[in-house]
Amino acid sequence: MRPCLTHIALHVPDLEACMTFYRDFCGMRVIHERAGKGSKIVWMAEPGKEHQFIFVIMPGGQARQLAADDYSHFGFAVDSREAVDAIAARAAEAGCLIWAPRDEPYPVGYYCGLRDPAGNYVEFSYGQPLGPGSQDMPIP
Repeated sequence: MRPCLTHIALHVPDLEACMTFYRDFCGMRVIHERAGKGSKIVWMAEPGKEHQFIFVIMPGGQARQLAADDYSHFGFAVDSREAVDAIAARAAEAGCLIWAPRDEPYPVGYYCGLRDPAGNYVEFSYGQPLGPGSQDMPIP
């Protein structure tokens, strides 16, 4: 069997704030919670993807200080440009918008970027050959 990516584990400075961010902006939910690392460890997943890919979030991390031109990020696909705009508007109001909505040539598409409470960048995109509805799109 070849390896299959199943999760990313993150140490974060504020567990509750990160759980709230990924619930409210990304639609993820806690699927497992246990004692550990001086507090608790949670597993979060998108509904219906609980057996495919999760974030393991643990307390005790340091805030990341990414440069403005650092495009390291977690990427989430949405179903329309309007959804990107709506997320960007909510993020601007919450003070966590880092990349206003913008268009890039294929395969990047239309996207915006947010900073989670731990300092990680999170992209929301439409029009990439990844995610829901991309099965009919070519990958160059």
